[in-house]
Amino acid sequence: MAQTPSKAPRSAGALLALSILAGAIVGLFLGQPSIGFLAGLGIGIVVTLLVWLLDRRKSGGSGTPLG
Repeated sequence: MAQTPSKAPRSAGALLALSILAGAIVGLFLGQPSIGFLAGLGIGIVVTLLVWLLDRRKSGGSGTPLG
């Protein structure tokens, strides 16, 4: 029996949280935890947007619950 691909959207919240934590930890070692936090946040937002765009392209939909 062939399995159909899932239509459920992917979530990148864990990636965002991990990038923020990693940025803060790296920043702590470099003596700038606030800058590390902001860098991790920026990287996390980029990764989250990439996951969203790839999921949107894969599903062929508008990417919004109402669309």
